[in-house]
Amino acid sequence: MRMMKRMFWIYGIAAALLLGCSSEKKSAAQGERIREYAADLMNRSLYRQAVAVYQDYLARYDADETEQANIAFIVANTYFERLKDYQEALAYYLKIKHLYPESRVMDQVNKRIVACLERLDRSADAQQALDETVQADPAKVVRQRPGAVVARIGNRDITQGDLNFEIDQLPPAARDQFRSKDKKLEFLREFVATELLYDSAKRAGLDNDPQVQEGAFQSKKMLMVRRLIQDKVAGKIIITDSDVDLYYQAHKADYAEKDKNGQVLRQKTLAEVRQQVAEELYREKYQAAFQSLINQTMLAENVQFFENQVQ
Repeated sequence: MRMMKRMFWIYGIAAALLLGCSSEKKSAAQGERIREYAADLMNRSLYRQAVAVYQDYLARYDADETEQANIAFIVANTYFERLKDYQEALAYYLKIKHLYPESRVMDQVNKRIVACLERLDRSADAQQALDETVQADPAKVVRQRPGAVVARIGNRDITQGDLNFEIDQLPPAARDQFRSKDKKLEFLREFVATELLYDSAKRAGLDNDPQVQEGAFQSKKMLMVRRLIQDKVAGKIIITDSDVDLYYQAHKADYAEKDKNGQVLRQKTLAEVRQQVAEELYREKYQAAFQSLINQTMLAENVQFFENQVQ
């Protein structure tokens, strides 16, 4: 027994030494390139990759508390503003609140905690957090991210990264219109105008207007439905070259040039109509998958229609 205890003691010392060696951090100066790399990822809209690099930096480099708080704030803001992951954002804002309470970003952190809770539909928790701090206004939070400041609304900076992000949220056809500097400036002015009007609407209390709240609810419902369809239907449709070939062979008559009497003048080759065939095959698969989802859901929920009652 004594020998066994001695062996446990020796192993314990060895493990402690190993852990001590592995946990030794490099100086913050050595991590400058890491921070620059993370900033570059952020500016190129690679947000999850940037977060991972910042997290690695915090784990491996001996930054002071001010820098740790600032980097945690960047990560939290990235989750909140870019990735719309409000649970992860809330976790990081709470980390700053509890580990770096003297940080100069605390006022902004408290406001963002409330904003996260509101977006997570935890209104009671949000009200409690609000009661613990001053009146929250997330729109006025100072954003601290890499990138040159291209506009300022009061004490709120809008960076080049913000501008690029907002443009990237547009549909592809609209997005391509804002690639030149002049068009970006035009978009920036419109964006600032919208933010100013939004701030004015909030000050007027329109966020509590019944019509606004109902509209927000309906918009949220439709977005949730679209996301579900994307995950359950569109995201699962796979079309191979073989599928396109088989569909073309089964619908050859649909891809022929015909005269006004319906007589075939020329059969189009698959090479000529491959894109059209692929699109029509996708629509057919999409409709079938969508209808299957509806049928399964209706069956699971025991849906009944009473057609004779419809007036």
